[in-house]
Amino acid sequence: MEITLIAAFDKNQAIGKQGDLPWHLSSDLKHFKKITTGNTIIMGRKTFDSIGKALPNRKNIVLTRNEKWEYEDIITINNPNEINSICKNENEIFIIGGAEIYKAFLKTATKMILSYVETEVEFADAFFPVFEKEHWTIVNQSELIREEKDDFPYRIMTLKRVVK
Repeated sequence: MEITLIAAFDKNQAIGKQGDLPWHLSSDLKHFKKITTGNTIIMGRKTFDSIGKALPNRKNIVLTRNEKWEYEDIITINNPNEINSICKNENEIFIIGGAEIYKAFLKTATKMILSYVETEVEFADAFFPVFEKEHWTIVNQSELIREEKDDFPYRIMTLKRVVK
């Protein structure tokens, strides 16, 4: 099973500010929807709270420490290892955040789809974890993207874990 981290971050790897995305990138959200639709997505409870609902046409899993937390159309897990049994027949799952969830899956991730946003967010409070670049190889990289409804230009990179 491919475990893919999918995220957008700025030059300092900021991914959030006060429980929300620190920018609006309409074209990147469309890209996210296209890639994740029909697949399983895993998020933390705080990320779920910022979205406010299950994302349609996807299996939604929330990882939370709160063993009593539940929500309609959401599978709740309390340990990252639970995905092995829940998703054992799936080809690829997408880890969509937040910071603690990315960190929990970074060591087992086999792929990352990262949108590098050309900005520096002031007062950001959530960050993508630092990863050792020598453990990853870039397999695809877009040109700089900035459509009409995007706050900033960005570039999408797909990285695969280097198998040694």
